[in-house]
Amino acid sequence: MYKQSRLYKKQSYRRHYSTVILGSEEPIRFLFEDQDLMMICCLQTLLLLGAQLLLSLAAPTLPNNFFYHDYLKGNGNKESIGVKLHVDSAQPSVFAVRGGNATMPCRFWYEPELSSPRGVRVKWSWRPAAGGHETDVLVAVGLRSRSFGAFRGRVQLRQDSPGDAALVMSNLLLNDTGSYHCEVVDGLEDRSTSVNLELRGVVFPYQHPGGHYHLSFPGAQRACEEQDSTLATFTQLFQSWKEGLNWCNAGWLADGTVQYPITRPRVPCGGHAVTPGVRSYGRRHLHLHRYDVFCFSSSLRGKVYYLQPSHKMNLTEAQQACQEDGAEIAKVGQLYAAWKLTGLDHCDAGWLSDGSVRYPITKPRIHCGPSEPGVRSFGFPPPQHKHGVYCYNRHMVT
Repeated sequence: MYKQSRLYKKQSYRRHYSTVILGSEEPIRFLFEDQDLMMICCLQTLLLLGAQLLLSLAAPTLPNNFFYHDYLKGNGNKESIGVKLHVDSAQPSVFAVRGGNATMPCRFWYEPELSSPRGVRVKWSWRPAAGGHETDVLVAVGLRSRSFGAFRGRVQLRQDSPGDAALVMSNLLLNDTGSYHCEVVDGLEDRSTSVNLELRGVVFPYQHPGGHYHLSFPGAQRACEEQDSTLATFTQLFQSWKEGLNWCNAGWLADGTVQYPITRPRVPCGGHAVTPGVRSYGRRHLHLHRYDVFCFSSSLRGKVYYLQPSHKMNLTEAQQACQEDGAEIAKVGQLYAAWKLTGLDHCDAGWLSDGSVRYPITKPRIHCGPSEPGVRSFGFPPPQHKHGVYCYNRHMVT
C-alpha cells in the first residue's frame, strides 16, 4: 500500500509539474519530475519576460507607439512594432430628422500601413444632449456585433472598406440627439473620436391648460411627450433664438434648467437695458418649482391638415370628425412641425388634442394675426365652443 501511494504521488508530480514557455514563436511545454527544477525554470522565464517589458519601455522615442505582439490571442506581427493607431471622424456633427437615417463617421488606420488586417474591437457609446451618463450603443469584433437598449435593431457598423467603423442609425428618435463616441481597441492600445447628432426641427413654448407656471420638471416631460415632442435642449433653444424666437415666459429645458429667449428687450422681460439673449434662472428644484416648458419636435411621418367642416364643432365633435376622416386630432407638436418643416399655412383656427385652439401662418397677411410667421394661439377655450379642427393622418404623404 505504501509503495502504491508513492507511485501514485510520483505520477501525480509528473502530471502537475509542467509549465509553458511563451517567449518563443510557438508555445513550448516542459514536463518536470522535480518541483525545484520547475520553479527555477519558471523564474528564468519570468526574468526573460520582465527583460522584454523593460526593453519595450526603454524605447520611448515614438510617443503613443506600442508593441502588438499578443501572446494570448495570436495577434503578433513583428512588422507592427512601432506602428501608431489613428482614429478620426470626417465631420464633427451630423444633422438629420426624426424617423430618418444618419451615418456617424469613424475610421481607423495605422502608420506605417500594415500589410495584413488586424482584429480590433469597435465600441460606440452615447451621451444624451441633455447630459447624464454615457450608455453603450454597439460593440463589434470583426463581423460580429451587438447593439444595446433603445438602439437595438436600429444600429450597425458600415464596414464598407478596411478601417471603416462608421455607425449607421435608422428610424431616428427625438431623444437620439447627443454625442456619439467611437472607440477602437487593439490589444492594450485604444484611440477614440466623437460625433454630435443633431435633429432639424422646431422649438415651441408650451403651457399647462390651467395657465402659466403650472408644470414641475416631470410634468413638463409628460406635457411634451403628450404633444408628440420632447424637452428641448439648450442648444436647440439657442438656435431657435438665433432664428428669432422671442418668448417672455420661462420654461424648463432637458437639463433641468429654466430659461427663456428674448430678441426684443422690454420691461416685463428684464428691462430695456438688458441685451437680447437667452435668459437663465439656472437649475431649479425638479419637483417643487413650477414653470412652462420648451418642447422640441421634428419631421412627421404623415400629414397635418385642416378639416373643412360644414359647420363649426365643439371639442368632442372635432375629435369624432377626424376619426371619421380616417385620422386623429392633431397634437401641438405635430402642428408646429408641419408649420416649420412643411410650410403649413392656414388662417382658420382649429381644435388640437390638448384642448387648445391654434392656426399656423407661414405667410403673414391681413386678418391672420401679427406680421411675423408663427403658430397663433387662442389658448384653451371652453370645450363647448365652436371651431374647426386640425387632423393628423400618419398614412398620408405630405
